[in-house]
Amino acid sequence: MLSLFLGALMGLQAQDKPAWVLYDGEGRKVSYAQMIRDLSGADMIFFGEEHNNPIAHWLEREVMVSLYQARGKDLMMGAEMIEADNQLILDEYLQGLIPAKKFEAEARLWKNYKTDYKPLVDFAHDSGLVFVADNIPRRYASIVAKKGFEGLEALSDEAKGYIHPLPIPYDPEVKCYKDMLSMKDVGSQVNENFPKAQAVKDATMAWFILKYWKEGKIFLHFNGSYHSDHHLGIVWYLNQERPGLKVRTLSVVSQQDPERWDEENNGLADYVIVVPEDMTKTY
Repeated sequence: MLSLFLGALMGLQAQDKPAWVLYDGEGRKVSYAQMIRDLSGADMIFFGEEHNNPIAHWLEREVMVSLYQARGKDLMMGAEMIEADNQLILDEYLQGLIPAKKFEAEARLWKNYKTDYKPLVDFAHDSGLVFVADNIPRRYASIVAKKGFEGLEALSDEAKGYIHPLPIPYDPEVKCYKDMLSMKDVGSQVNENFPKAQAVKDATMAWFILKYWKEGKIFLHFNGSYHSDHHLGIVWYLNQERPGLKVRTLSVVSQQDPERWDEENNGLADYVIVVPEDMTKTY
């Protein structure tokens, strides 16, 4: 019996159980150090996360710290998770004018902010870095979902200051928007305005990123992976308004076996972080 137990134990020890495996966009395994060397020379980096994946959130902080070590105060950050009309109160916190509890009580933050995004914002606070609240206020994205881009015309000039200038550029043939019309897990929401609500988020985030970014800086952005996968979404809008930028993308995907490259991930991002699909979730 003891020999069987020891044999089973040795077999388990022989099996690696990685929490994540890093690949380039063509399925070649790369090291974290290789990736950081490449990222540190970029103008903009888009970290496409699974919102409830703890490995994604841990790696976001690791990448942020590594880039700060490489580039120092040249590092800037921004996130889908904080809306543009909260920039004032975010800046007040970053500048030490108000405590964290005031910022967190008054800003409209995601339910997983304290576990997943607070470490990023607090690092910016402690390091004196710019952090941009760049997403469109959700109430305005909801208008687009119901009325299309035309619904934004009725907003006040002040409200329009929190979105990409009108009219919103839009190409329904861009693959990420075209594919949304065939999504089956969102029910009755699927109509011609459904991808437009996504596009107005992408356009607005790109607009504010370009507003804050300066030549010689490196902008690290945190967003759901669909906003930057295949260099579309936010990156598509950046390329329309400022072609020639050196952009790098990361995307997190879940698979049964992270050690096996899935051909469906080809070209998904410049770097693909594969995690086990049974990884615990943050919510």
